[in-house]
Amino acid sequence: MTSQQNTQTMKPATAAKKLGVYLPATPAEFQEGVVSRSELNEFLANPPEWLRTLRANGPHPRPVVAEKLGVSIAGLARGGVTDALTTEEIDALKDAKPEWLEKERATQVEVRNESVRIKRRDAERAQRAES
Repeated sequence: MTSQQNTQTMKPATAAKKLGVYLPATPAEFQEGVVSRSELNEFLANPPEWLRTLRANGPHPRPVVAEKLGVSIAGLARGGVTDALTTEEIDALKDAKPEWLEKERATQVEVRNESVRIKRRDAERAQRAES
């Protein structure tokens, strides 16, 4: 008996998230259809022009905006940024250096440093427990 293999598909929103693009900015045929795993892999391996343009110029989804600004998504919300931004708008924010952005960047550095400290502490504890 042979088993029939089903094609794995995903909603456009899931595919857009995996591709790191803002769904409303994608072409209509992308938004209205379903994306198979093989199509997603093809997009990743050989991005079409629209995908290259979106990745370069935006608008970018909030996780990408947060990453480009060096803050958390919550930090964006605290700073009043709730919409997708283009690369140009992100660069303008970086140049303007608003107070909220500097504060959120400092907070992000503290969070990362604390994570590193905790990992080191846990590694030291594990090492002592083995001894």
